[in-house]
Amino acid sequence: MEKDKFKLILKNKKAFFNYEIIEELECGIELVGTEVKSVRMGRVSFGDSYITIKDNTLELIAFTIQPYSHGSVFNHQGDRKRRLLAHKQEVKKFKRKVESKGMTIVPLEIYLKGNLIKMKIALARGKAVYDKKNAIKERDLNKDARRELKMLNY
Repeated sequence: MEKDKFKLILKNKKAFFNYEIIEELECGIELVGTEVKSVRMGRVSFGDSYITIKDNTLELIAFTIQPYSHGSVFNHQGDRKRRLLAHKQEVKKFKRKVESKGMTIVPLEIYLKGNLIKMKIALARGKAVYDKKNAIKERDLNKDARRELKMLNY
């Protein structure tokens, strides 16, 4: 039952705010050398990362994995392009939707599944400014409501 263990390393909160998530996909990530140890330590950041499709493969761009602290001269480069591992049919389906409907592919979260490092990516459409303002307004109202309930329970 070791493969059923799930440990979230990092979630891309910015993607949920800036994009409307249409469809999600779990895929592997091709890592080299000391990158695995850095990811397990949580030394990653999404920043403004995105995913492109080139020659029917997914490429993760602008995703930073900090160099491993105990690495030697063979330490990895922090912000290189990384290949994502997904089935060919899934990649083709995402490619069709990106080309026809003007959507983008963004990484949502990176996590450990058993002893494998996986990434959840999503087909997304950018939100308009007024949608973002409504999201902020709704979040603030929910926060105020929770605060009021907490005060009533005392």
